[in-house]
Amino acid sequence: MFAVYADRFSADDPVSALQVGERPAPVAPVGWSTVTVRAAGLNHHDLWALRGAALDASRVPMILGCDAAGIDEDGNDVIVHAVISDPDWSGDETMDPGRTLLSEFHQGTFADQVVVPRRNLVAKPASLSFEEAACLPTAYLTAYRMLFVRGGLHPGDTVLVQGAGGGVATALIILARAGGLRVLATSRDAVKRRRALEIGAHEVYETGTRLPSRVDAVMETVGKATWSHSVRSLRPGGVLVTSGTTSGADLTDAELNKIFFLQLSVIGSTMGNRDDLSSLVSFLDATGVRPLVDRVLPMTEARAGFQAMYNGELFGKVVLTRQ
Repeated sequence: MFAVYADRFSADDPVSALQVGERPAPVAPVGWSTVTVRAAGLNHHDLWALRGAALDASRVPMILGCDAAGIDEDGNDVIVHAVISDPDWSGDETMDPGRTLLSEFHQGTFADQVVVPRRNLVAKPASLSFEEAACLPTAYLTAYRMLFVRGGLHPGDTVLVQGAGGGVATALIILARAGGLRVLATSRDAVKRRRALEIGAHEVYETGTRLPSRVDAVMETVGKATWSHSVRSLRPGGVLVTSGTTSGADLTDAELNKIFFLQLSVIGSTMGNRDDLSSLVSFLDATGVRPLVDRVLPMTEARAGFQAMYNGELFGKVVLTRQ
């Protein structure tokens, strides 16, 4: 079958390690389902895999991709939940210490077919296209869990989203606005600040700018470059939810004095479980809100999508399609 995969790594030029061609078709174990992929979303995780940072050398060749929407073997339109927990695990899959993502231990979604546990399938409503649905399982699920599960935010709360333009940050702005929150966003790039306003932010600021008033919560995916600003932007008793460190995790100052004096909460959040994904799908179905897609490419042109992500040329998701 056709697939987009890694068979080697390159830390300096990850796109050069990308392979496009034929791979063996998957065989579904007992309790698993074969999904014919119609669309698959590209994530930074896929670039990290090509760098060798999210994929063990013993596992290559590995088909890349975490996100997918397609048709299961019974003819149902489905969305694939990418978190694979131990078969004996019960409860929240994200709490399983042995969990993996598709394309880390099991072959990924950038292919004609992917096999996943049956419990990892969520029904795709007719209101969502395959391309829209393929954006959800990583970036939008991460954003949904940050805002409404781990962050516990409610309509009327004010939230600051750091680093507008990235996949998760974009999802945070769109979902927060749809959920009735007042949304502030930051970016170093004036064009991305303008785009943030267009997709739902109420106010935008250059990264590091002192805000006119403190916020109830900060959604933090940047790390070192914005951490101090995030802490300083919170009201007493506010919440900082972190799910990434794209600028690095080595903090010069963790702002511990402010955290304990202002009684701030710092909460970690990782992806989301199947129930979170199901809730997210229902949320989009009911509100009519849709993921922001930067471009749709046939899977045969995956290299162009990877290169655009590597160059930072995106505002929204890259979706790869397969007919």
